[in-house]
Amino acid sequence: MATNYNVNRTTGSVNGFGLKFCNTVYSATLKASTDTSIAVPSSSGMGAISATNNKFYAIISSTPADDVFVALNATAVVPAGSSFAVASSVLVHGGYAAWEVETGDVLHFISTSTASITVAFYSIQEG
Repeated sequence: MATNYNVNRTTGSVNGFGLKFCNTVYSATLKASTDTSIAVPSSSGMGAISATNNKFYAIISSTPADDVFVALNATAVVPAGSSFAVASSVLVHGGYAAWEVETGDVLHFISTSTASITVAFYSIQEG
């Protein structure tokens, strides 16, 4: 028996994760050890009511077998060494992640091997 997809209007939550197909999607095949960047769009993201919007969810998908790291407004780097250090990059765990970003932000990606990624931008409507 399938579990019903439950939108709880009281708490503003759901019991799952489901999105409509996005109309603002970018894809790339990363070259090993090469920083690759994409600027957050300034308008017309999926869900946008007006022509201009400044906040988005960046839904990032990558090849699960590859370690892909993403940085916001900084060069992406692969961690080095066996001790903890301050880092600007975050691992896209399991090949899937979502972060809130704003117009003007630049996402930077890097991988130790060739990896395919997509980034879908969904507008956030506040108010």
